[in-house]
Amino acid sequence: MLLVASTIAGAINSLAGGGSLITFPILVWLGRDPILANATNTVSLSPGSVAALHGFRRELVGLRDWIVYGTLPSLAGGVLGAVLLLATPAPFFAWLVPYLILFATVLFALSEPIQRLARRGSAAHDDRGVPRDPVWLPIMTYQLLVSVYGGYFGAGIGIMMLAGLALVGFTAIHRAIALRNYYAILINGIAAIYFILFGTVRWSDAAVLTTGQVVGGFVGARIARRLPAATVRWVVVMVGVAMAVSLLARAE
Repeated sequence: MLLVASTIAGAINSLAGGGSLITFPILVWLGRDPILANATNTVSLSPGSVAALHGFRRELVGLRDWIVYGTLPSLAGGVLGAVLLLATPAPFFAWLVPYLILFATVLFALSEPIQRLARRGSAAHDDRGVPRDPVWLPIMTYQLLVSVYGGYFGAGIGIMMLAGLALVGFTAIHRAIALRNYYAILINGIAAIYFILFGTVRWSDAAVLTTGQVVGGFVGARIARRLPAATVRWVVVMVGVAMAVSLLARAE
């Protein structure tokens, strides 16, 4: 079941993102401790983030300042979120999980309108589609907050980062995606290292999830791309809502 779910998630991630809304709830539904499931899912995401960045590496050329200024808040926020996760009492996190899944699902469902709205209110940009004269303090603060959420739970951070980049003036979507992938490597990577050091990873699950996501990314994506993006998006939304509702019902 995990292999099938992670393969589907890998295909969805390659097309629309949001695969964690399938893999994480499945882990919890199968009886894994929610904190352990969250940490394990984060570790399995790291290889996918590296692969995603590789495809957009040329788009990072000329974005040195964005890489430099975004690195520290991404690392700091990712590790802080991971620390907060392991400090959260297991019963409280188990109660919180369905609401986190619902929040991430709603965010995913509204991702396109959010990004369109952000682009309308965006600041000035140059002929490369990159913001002119960015004000770094609010940008770094926003990235820090997104990274804390990413280290703590993670689902939906890609949407948050793309919306933030659009708001400050990025109109070159491929450059924004490249930056998002770079920041995601830092957030997921530092959180994964923290979880590994503290032994909160179920390696058998992580191996299956990683294998499935790699297979899904390279093979399953060919099938997923034959479907309209909107169809894939709403499949993810329905799965997320169904999983959240079922977990709420189980809690009762």
